[in-house]
Amino acid sequence: MRINSNVIGLALAGVGALVFGSLLTLAGYIAFAEPAPPPTSASTMPPSGGTARGDLAASPRRGEFVDVELPGSRVPIRTWVVYPERSDPAPVILVIPDMYRLSNWVRAVADQFAAEGFIAVAPDLWTGVAPEDQRFTVPETWILRPRRIITPLERTSLLNAVRTWALDLPAASGRLGTVGFGWGGSASFAYAVDQPELDAAVVFYGSTPGDGPYYTQINAPVLGLYGGDHDAVLTVSLATEAMAAAGKSFEAVVYDGATVFLKAQEGLDANRRATEDAWPRTLAFLREHLEG
Repeated sequence: MRINSNVIGLALAGVGALVFGSLLTLAGYIAFAEPAPPPTSASTMPPSGGTARGDLAASPRRGEFVDVELPGSRVPIRTWVVYPERSDPAPVILVIPDMYRLSNWVRAVADQFAAEGFIAVAPDLWTGVAPEDQRFTVPETWILRPRRIITPLERTSLLNAVRTWALDLPAASGRLGTVGFGWGGSASFAYAVDQPELDAAVVFYGSTPGDGPYYTQINAPVLGLYGGDHDAVLTVSLATEAMAAAGKSFEAVVYDGATVFLKAQEGLDANRRATEDAWPRTLAFLREHLEG
């Protein structure tokens, strides 16, 4: 079969124009969105993937694994819970892991949220759903990555079960938000669509729910934090436009040159700078919408 090189050239040029046009559109949103300046905070930065094990070992807070019952299922959801050191009722944060499940890093981030006064609840959403995992080796730990993706229906059912359990905790104030990373960031945004009583959602480099109609169902304010060199950034313009059209609250911040910055803080200045802005911004957003 002969392939016309002119056709290939035109096709590549078309793809290039499409990507360039998308980036120009995104740049326009970032330039004119006028995000609030990062709040000042004396808070400790969250752990990175490289420091998580040591941070967990040094934590003075009460963290434990619990089994959250799922209606209609024989297999409970394995969940990591960390309690803050405070005597009054505390808001709850569902910490939705990336594809590496309940790694030391996710558990250490949950612990840092507890250090800031929140009850942090990190569920392993693949418990009983994907029993066979692929095993990957990374520095200082073994982690498990599921073989299949959870369906949207499964994801919402699981998060609803954990949400109900968490809000029934005696120490809980009755307000709850979500924070997710990568796959979990996408799940955090999607859960804002599916759960009308969610109080706030934070998305760390996760993709958006899709086209227009989904956004009209969102009641919670959403904060999206994206690395400029991460694929999920290409969905920001769609979400910004759709949330604005639906009259919903959405703040998007893109960090130039960053990737999965909260987890990979070492070795890339852009990731560290992004973390130093995104973490206090996240805390301020959650306190605004969960402490009031």
